[in-house]
Amino acid sequence: MIADRDWGPSHWDVLRQAYRRAPHFDEVEQRIAPLYLDRRFERLSDANRAFIEAVAEWLGIRTRISWSTDYETRGSRGERILELCRAAGAGEYVSGPAAKTYLDEAMFEAAGIRVLWMDYSGYPEYAQPAPPFEHGVTILDLLFATGDEAPAYMKTFDAGHGPFV
Repeated sequence: MIADRDWGPSHWDVLRQAYRRAPHFDEVEQRIAPLYLDRRFERLSDANRAFIEAVAEWLGIRTRISWSTDYETRGSRGERILELCRAAGAGEYVSGPAAKTYLDEAMFEAAGIRVLWMDYSGYPEYAQPAPPFEHGVTILDLLFATGDEAPAYMKTFDAGHGPFV
């Protein structure tokens, strides 16, 4: 549950102050500010999903998004992820490198699900509002700086190929 349901305006104000001179501020403001200013979320997961859906739509990402609670799972963290993949009909599971500490690749392979490890290096740089370039920023930084050109700075995952190690 979100403790302060009125968090949105103050968060948007921080972004507005940081990015108001960015080349695509007006576009981001039009598309993203309503999530901060016009919506009142009770649960953090609801807020996260609304932002994910809005950004995915803007970027043309058509991946089906579902709630983990749509599926029944049990077991260890890795076992629950495997059960989610099976229930969703996944043939591949893309994971960040931090999961290498608990994810049993052999268990996934035995279930016919290929594990792909995301490689965050090598993304092209763009003109950020506050140089020098920093890779570890929010997708909103990319949108403020590049607007509709943002997908050109992202890696793709076509036919099981992409930025994997």
